[in-house]
Amino acid sequence: MAAARPRPRSRAAGPAPRRWPRPGHVVLAPPPPPPRPRPRPRLPLRFLRTRLRRRPRPRAAAPGMPSSLKALGQARPSGASMAPPAGCCSPAGVQRRLPILAWLPDYSVQWLKMDFIAGLSVGLTVIPQALAYAEVAGLPPQYGLYSAFMGCFVYFFLGTSRDVTLGPTAIMSLLVSFYTFHEPAYAVLLAFLSGCIQLAMGFLRLGFLLDFISCPVIKGFTSAATITIGFGQIKNLLGLQDIPRQFFLQVYQTFRKVGETRVGDAVLGLVCMVLLLVLKLMRDHVPPVHPEMPPGVRLSHGLVWTATTARNALVVSFAALVAYSFEVTGYQPFVLTGQTAEGLPPVRTPPFSVTTANGTVSFTEMVQDMGAGLAVVPLMGLLESIAVAKSFASQNNYRVDANQELLAIGLTNVLGSLVSSYPVTGSFGRTAVNAQSGVCTPAGGLVTGALVLLSLDYLTSPFYYIPKSALAAVTIMAVAPLFDASIFRTLWRVKRLDLLPLCVTFLLCFWEVQYGILAGTLVSVLILLHSVARPKMQVSEGPVLVLQPASGLHFPAVEALREAILSRALEASPPRCAVLECTHVCSIDYTVVLGLEELLGDFHRQGVTLAFVGLQVPVLRVLLSADLKGVQYFSTLEEAEKHLSQEPGIQPYNISEDSVPEHKVALLKA
Repeated sequence: MAAARPRPRSRAAGPAPRRWPRPGHVVLAPPPPPPRPRPRPRLPLRFLRTRLRRRPRPRAAAPGMPSSLKALGQARPSGASMAPPAGCCSPAGVQRRLPILAWLPDYSVQWLKMDFIAGLSVGLTVIPQALAYAEVAGLPPQYGLYSAFMGCFVYFFLGTSRDVTLGPTAIMSLLVSFYTFHEPAYAVLLAFLSGCIQLAMGFLRLGFLLDFISCPVIKGFTSAATITIGFGQIKNLLGLQDIPRQFFLQVYQTFRKVGETRVGDAVLGLVCMVLLLVLKLMRDHVPPVHPEMPPGVRLSHGLVWTATTARNALVVSFAALVAYSFEVTGYQPFVLTGQTAEGLPPVRTPPFSVTTANGTVSFTEMVQDMGAGLAVVPLMGLLESIAVAKSFASQNNYRVDANQELLAIGLTNVLGSLVSSYPVTGSFGRTAVNAQSGVCTPAGGLVTGALVLLSLDYLTSPFYYIPKSALAAVTIMAVAPLFDASIFRTLWRVKRLDLLPLCVTFLLCFWEVQYGILAGTLVSVLILLHSVARPKMQVSEGPVLVLQPASGLHFPAVEALREAILSRALEASPPRCAVLECTHVCSIDYTVVLGLEELLGDFHRQGVTLAFVGLQVPVLRVLLSADLKGVQYFSTLEEAEKHLSQEPGIQPYNISEDSVPEHKVALLKA
């Protein structure tokens, strides 16, 4: 039996009471039906094909892999978006703060297998990278490993992405080198303070502040950082000594001392780079394994996949073995990493003061020394991590909670400072390895963290024989993909004005990172404010002047709007009536109201009319509250033109004298 149709809402019995007009007023005809919305323009078939071709294809789920939303505690019932947010003490609120509670009850043996393989792959990648990034940060090699495990354990409980791995990165290590003066105490304190700032931003839900740093600024900073990091490793690749860390002096001294190149380091470094490149190309072209393949073929595929995925560890181990073989013979042609502190890091509070040869540096003095780093490091760390999380969430069809990610990375840095970690963030390269390895949940990070701890406890002695040229090769090959040369060509085609913040950021970051980011952000904000203050207007000339702002109307745009109307309507001979088409204006402020009041006065003195069309409800509500005199509103542009052309039969809604039409009253009460 078909379901009964819902009964319409009953109306009050009897005819509605007739509203008699006041003396001198015109009885308004019922408002015409609203205009039909314009159909959206169809995109050219070629453009659609391009978009479909370039759209990233989501990673195929392995058998037994969790559904994207359910795995991370983000599944919501229908209509959940309309409900008020759950309290922090409710089950939904606790699950939002601890995403592990959503996926852990459904954890399976199949997920355990996939997470173990992914965690092992990331662990074999992060150990050599951590040693190399510590060199970039200007710290002893063990500090890279100290920074590589805490994020794995914290993200296991708080992370909303199954792919992201937190740890040391090349860009964050470069920032640390700028603001910590090669002092481990400064680096650890910077991690603690950065984590506190990130936690505060997460609790206060201030993640929207990151939106003010535009994509051209981020691309400019990333490109400059890639060149700075890569060129900074040339000295280790060639075995040069006494090279300063300031970029311009570094370039000068490197070319000046190129004749002092150590042949052994240069040859080994180039061989390591070639091996890393070949293994990466093999990894990109390994065909997927199918169940119908013979066992021997599947085994060979597994061995090739393992070797190419763990290529950093494989190449560094090869270089260490070569260096050890020379050490046994009594001749060492390479510059080695040297002694690495053995054992796990002690758990202790961050150093709030440091004793140097010149005396004790207090906490206040340390904060003053770090200066802008207290803003640049936490903000760039959040940007990098959230960008990585959103990128892989989009590719693999799940959502991430940006504010929860702020809490996860902030707590990672705070707790990491207790074990001598420097600031960390999400790593794009290791996250890609994690995703390609088929990770199912953040539990893969437990395997990675355990592997790092085991290496600290048992493998620090072999680290002595790792050549610095091999670590330099790992760093250069890791940061090379971060340089996006096509962004310049893309912005030139799309919007050339965006090249300005990109180039400003790119050039100034070679001088000082904070100046580059600050200047690029300032230029981006100025471009944004200019578009707000000078909105484009569509102007239709004729007996009645029609102006339509192409975007919203805010207080910086009042003078531009006033000049445009006065120059075209009132300064004409004779003065003309004008219509302001406000379809795209969704809100106005007090300054705009004052500007409109002045315009209405100017038109009244000239004996012509300024009418409004397409006023949205919030705008109409503000105009009603302001009690402006002489405001005339029409439902359609055709009505306004007919009335202003003195054609009979059309009357405006005079919202300062007449009653507001009933259909508008209903909207205003909504």
